[in-house]
Amino acid sequence: MTPDPRVTRTRARLRAALLDCCAQRPLDQLGVADVVRAAGIARATFYLHYDDLRALAIDACGELVRTTVDALHAMDRLPDAANPPTALTELFTAVSANAGLYQALLGPSGGGPLGELLHAELMARSLLERRRRLPDGHAHEAASSAVASAFTGLVADWAHDRIPGSPDTVAAQAWRVFWAIHAAFSQGRSSG
Repeated sequence: MTPDPRVTRTRARLRAALLDCCAQRPLDQLGVADVVRAAGIARATFYLHYDDLRALAIDACGELVRTTVDALHAMDRLPDAANPPTALTELFTAVSANAGLYQALLGPSGGGPLGELLHAELMARSLLERRRRLPDGHAHEAASSAVASAFTGLVADWAHDRIPGSPDTVAAQAWRVFWAIHAAFSQGRSSG
């Protein structure tokens, strides 16, 4: 079922407005009125799409990750371990620009409401992709869990300043981690 384009546009406007507002003030200092004013929509329309600002914030942050994951999976050929995809660097740049928002929604090491959402979505997407590309059924769940856990934890720890480095540096480090996970499970595939 194709989503209604009006719903898609309205949610995109709300996500963009929230990110703009959070660039000026922390999430806990914002109200729905601030976001709907910035989005140019009615307050009642907001509540047709989201229960509260926290739900919108989780969706906005989750959308940044979904866009990155979509871009990574859309690539015909992945770059080697030394060259992270541009989409990964763009994600860490966006997290840096919205660090306060990510800190509010992601606990250190990947907990919190956004961490739970990201882990579940990333694991499901990785599992689907591994089964599509590697139909032999070997070690998909463990590999997918490892990728989802690493990705969510890296984003959270970096947002909470537990990992130093620029977006470029962290994207390169994260990409090496993902390559190592996939290599480890690929080796297991050939031996068993």
